Amino acid sequence: MTASPSPSSPRPRPQRRGPLSRPGRRGGPRGPAGHLIGAYGLLALTALLCLTFSLTLPRTFPTLDTVDSILSTQSIPAVLALAAMVPIVTGAFDLSIGYGLGLAHVMVMQLLVNDGWPWPLACLAVIVGGAVVGVLNGVIVEFGRIDSFIATLGTGSMLYAVTGWTTGGGRIVPGPQGLPAAFTGLYDSTFLGLPLPAFYVLALAVALWLVLERLPLGRYLYVIGSNPRAADLVGIPTRRYTVYAFAASGLIVGFAGVLLAAQQQIGNPSVGLDYLLPAFAGALLGSTAIKPGRPNAMGTLVAVAVLAVGLTGIAQMGADFWTVPLFYGGTLLLAVGLAGYSARRRLRTGAVAARDSPAGSPQPPSSPDGGPAGSAP
Repeated sequence: MTASPSPSSPRPRPQRRGPLSRPGRRGGPRGPAGHLIGAYGLLALTALLCLTFSLTLPRTFPTLDTVDSILSTQSIPAVLALAAMVPIVTGAFDLSIGYGLGLAHVMVMQLLVNDGWPWPLACLAVIVGGAVVGVLNGVIVEFGRIDSFIATLGTGSMLYAVTGWTTGGGRIVPGPQGLPAAFTGLYDSTFLGLPLPAFYVLALAVALWLVLERLPLGRYLYVIGSNPRAADLVGIPTRRYTVYAFAASGLIVGFAGVLLAAQQQIGNPSVGLDYLLPAFAGALLGSTAIKPGRPNAMGTLVAVAVLAVGLTGIAQMGADFWTVPLFYGGTLLLAVGLAGYSARRRLRTGAVAARDSPAGSPQPPSSPDGGPAGSAP
């Protein structure tokens, strides 16, 4: 004879099994595999492209000359992609980076050739000027309440006008003495047997990764990009940090302009816009790698590598000139679609995880740095 449980004793409740605990759903055995594919799929695609082109073009593609060419020629697009990535973190777009690149490299040549400035001072002035332009963009977007597309397109057009006014519509060509060797060495030099610009890109990517992933500033920027209203509620000054993001973008664009001047050694007012599409293709495609659903520095590097390997292989196969804009345009459309899908999947996964969390153990809202909600940064 078994004793019936007393009315006061709690009955054991069956363990709830939500979608995250069922095989074949997001949190089941396919979850980790799906996450790995999403995070490192572009990296695997890069390796696959390298293998494919190496087998197809065994005499030209798998060579040190090809590696040096990729690392050298893709350094400026990579720097500009990192510059475009920073405002995207906050949910804004800086369409002026192409125009800013053209103005920055022209101003370097103007200060060196026509005004006779020492090259370190000229480079520093241009980089600081790029940061000032970025601050101007941020102020117009945040305090003028103008959409970032329209605002930066307008400022970019003004930068292009300044470029034309500075050069008079012509090119700035150095005299017979040429440019200082130390200045051109910023681009032409090698380090550890590899082109020096590749190390600039790596150092910049690591610095941005540290700021965005390891510092409170980066977490604030991500919160602003995902939910500006929530950022305001936890005390984050969204306007100020968005201006910071635009300023960092302008600073990086100024540095890219210095590299472009050292590479071309001539001031060409029409250069700059050609780098706009590759920059946004790399930045948006990078948001689908490493940290799917959010723009990140390392993912941007991987995306630039995919684009560089693809373009190099296509060029060595003898493709026509029009394949380059076709490739970038198609990649940009694919990048926007994948970035949107990754962001929606990230939000969906978070919502399912919150729904299936154990009842009765609510977590207090917290600010991005782990403190209580409402604490100002």
